[in-house]
Amino acid sequence: MANLYKNYLKLLKQWPLDPSKAGRDLGEHIRKEVGAAFSSGDSFRGDSTKCMKKYESLKRLADNHYCNKYKRSIQSSASGLTVEHCTSVLSKESLEILNKQNEVRQLNSRPHKPVLLEEAISYLSPQNGHNIIDMTFGAGGHTERILQENDTTVVYCLDRDPTACAIAKQLSERYPNRVVPLKGKFSDLPVLLKNLGCKMNSFDGILFDFGASSMQFDTASRGFSISKNGPLDMRMDPEEQTVTAADVLAKADQSDLYKIFKVYGEEKQSKKIANAVIEARYLFKPLKTTRDFCELVQNVCDNEMRSDMLNRPSHPATKVFQALRIFVNNELNEINHSIVLASHYLKMGGVMVTVAFHSLEDTIVKRHIQGNINENMANTLPLKYINPMQVYDKEFMNVVNDTCWHQIHKHVITPSVEEVESNPRSRSARLRAAIRIK
Repeated sequence: MANLYKNYLKLLKQWPLDPSKAGRDLGEHIRKEVGAAFSSGDSFRGDSTKCMKKYESLKRLADNHYCNKYKRSIQSSASGLTVEHCTSVLSKESLEILNKQNEVRQLNSRPHKPVLLEEAISYLSPQNGHNIIDMTFGAGGHTERILQENDTTVVYCLDRDPTACAIAKQLSERYPNRVVPLKGKFSDLPVLLKNLGCKMNSFDGILFDFGASSMQFDTASRGFSISKNGPLDMRMDPEEQTVTAADVLAKADQSDLYKIFKVYGEEKQSKKIANAVIEARYLFKPLKTTRDFCELVQNVCDNEMRSDMLNRPSHPATKVFQALRIFVNNELNEINHSIVLASHYLKMGGVMVTVAFHSLEDTIVKRHIQGNINENMANTLPLKYINPMQVYDKEFMNVVNDTCWHQIHKHVITPSVEEVESNPRSRSARLRAAIRIK
């Protein structure tokens, strides 16, 4: 068998690895098979007859035996494409384009479940002739439901995600003159609407569905998901030249990382995780994938058992992933600014509906509705006056409690048990609806 082993080694020299086809290269596969069969030098483990047949077959391929035996009359492949066309189609750039197109098709075919859909539509109550802004279009579930309510409501669909914008354009073809796709952040809204000739105080409803969308979590290459390995990106708009989550972990110092994890993730092990990130940066390797970061956090919180609101085991990296996403996309500042914009663009009596998924988002909305704001920013304190010994007159209290919003419902709206069972991602959702009164 020593001769067979040597023959295989010679064959492998004729069959170089193709780095562009990692994981799907035949040369790579052959090397693994040979390594397994001859795991101890030239001592063979396996069926010698089968091994010899495989060698002869591979040798014919390596020597281009069949190409010489069955010569082509024209320079084309079996598909009818020329060699140049095949090379072009299989290039890295072409594969990236095809993957993006397939991503949109898969997202359109995948059943999407908007959270608190019926409640949101009930409070928005779209009527004929209404103009509504969907500030977080996502996969378009809320927008499509609004369009189905009547025949003339127009929805302006804002999202910073290029994939979401592509879906919005497809929806606009199905509903001509009723869907207006807009690409940008919340803070880009004034410029986008001005370019369309839209004025302030001209919209009947504004809808927010904060946080990352299901399609972003389900796409590994976006880096939002703990369960799917991918690059640590986390940008809502990957086309923007802004910092990624990997950049933050690679460049931020320990104190900044601690603040990000503590403030945006409310993570109790923030200090330990921040220290571990710094140590990994200098002692091991840069954290570039979601799996790298998850494993690091898992090791730091190894003895800790965590569960979600449904008492299911949850990954210890859940909160720090949330923190990084919020920081990378400047989410809380964008939310704060968007509530101010809503008060300017809604008509008197117009309705704002928000769906938040954690307390940081919901607190900003709640304090704006209550009027607990300082210079258009949500107050950092839950109370506007904290001295119980101070007595205020009625005029002062009216000024302090002044707000342009009236909350329609008394308590925050949460999903029903049935909705949580059918869509577990809705478990932490909180809906608020308010009417503009000033």
